[in-house]
Amino acid sequence: MIKIPIKLQDLRRKIYIKAKAEPSHRFWGLYVHVCKFETLEEAYKLVKANGGSPGIDQISFAQVEKSNRGKFLWEIETALKDGTYRPMPNRIVEIPKAACTTRTLGIATIRDRVVQAAVKLILEPIFESDFQEGSFGYRPMRTAHEATARVGKAVISQKTRVIDLDLKGYFDTISHSILLEKIAKRVNDDQLMRLIKMMLKANGKVGVPQGSVCSPLFSNLYLTELDKMLEKAKEVSKQGQYSQLEYARFADDLVILVSYHRSADKLWEQVNRRLREELAKLKVQINEEKTKYLDLNKGDKFDFLGFEFRKIKTKTGKMGVLQLPKKASKQKLKDKLKAAFKNNVSQPLTRVRDIINPIIKGWVNHFKYGNSSKFFGELKYWLNKKIRRHLMRAMKRKGYGWKRWSTKGLFAIYNIFCDFKVVRWKVNPKRQAENPWYEIVK
Repeated sequence: MIKIPIKLQDLRRKIYIKAKAEPSHRFWGLYVHVCKFETLEEAYKLVKANGGSPGIDQISFAQVEKSNRGKFLWEIETALKDGTYRPMPNRIVEIPKAACTTRTLGIATIRDRVVQAAVKLILEPIFESDFQEGSFGYRPMRTAHEATARVGKAVISQKTRVIDLDLKGYFDTISHSILLEKIAKRVNDDQLMRLIKMMLKANGKVGVPQGSVCSPLFSNLYLTELDKMLEKAKEVSKQGQYSQLEYARFADDLVILVSYHRSADKLWEQVNRRLREELAKLKVQINEEKTKYLDLNKGDKFDFLGFEFRKIKTKTGKMGVLQLPKKASKQKLKDKLKAAFKNNVSQPLTRVRDIINPIIKGWVNHFKYGNSSKFFGELKYWLNKKIRRHLMRAMKRKGYGWKRWSTKGLFAIYNIFCDFKVVRWKVNPKRQAENPWYEIVK
């Protein structure tokens, strides 16, 4: 994790505190901070840490480092200050998705990524102060696990009527004019607004490209009014300490949960209506074919962030929630691992290990909070057989060599990831102290 220098972090904290204390304040003089060499240097470190391939100009990080990183950043600083900076179009890449579909990614040049990251460093603390509790996607010190824990808790508390919302081409349909209006409510800086407008228009008249450094921030800002509507619905529907509504949003992935009780019938209808009204204002369409209106009390289930959620009764008769890796997530993992073994059939296992270890570790770390122990056991056995078969083929022998290696020894000898443990989610108190906004939030 890249740590931002104290001077820049102090500036970001001061901006946040001001924005939190005065929700209607419009900030001026921000462009000068975007142009500072210090900001651009930290922006470069952030985008380099994220890696990524070259943009349309084919200039890589290795080339920037070899030629002179300081000169590269100085040229960006000069172009920003004298007003000659112009962003280049993105390099378009199609990434395969499920059901033979693709996701379009826009790969900006490293130069443009640095500028985008500098803009984000200065704007993020302003809009973080406006973002709501139910928004988790791509925000500092917030995780997908917190979002799934929030959803699971809502199911346990009998919020069993669910809107599993799917938005049609969300990132590609964001209106530039509406987005710029939302930014301008907090930013009174013509130079910065001009720069943001150029960044948006460089890749079309509508939408923010997935893969852009600023896209997560802008996409969260775009839906903030929707979050505020849901927060208000939570508050007005409270009966004592119990709220009849909960929601969790991770970028454009949103689930809304409403109490099963008949007293919440009107709330269910109002939320459905208001949801459509808010999205219509934003010119965002609901994908009616994929959006689901469910009742967990009738055995329905829904997916959120790779997990499948369903209501169950525990052995003690209490309400519980089953949180399993969804079928598509499991199949996608196995397909990746199969490809790694197939494409390296003549290579030593150490080569295959270097490919599969990061895949398995990332997948297990996401799904270890939930009820994944059964599949973890199945996965380890399946992987064990794949590894044994790879080794036996290398020795031109049949079978799996069950007597040749113990499972524990096999994983240890070749240093293959095997920490298949399910853990209970709980907030680490140290995380609050690490929060860059902690001074105002505590």
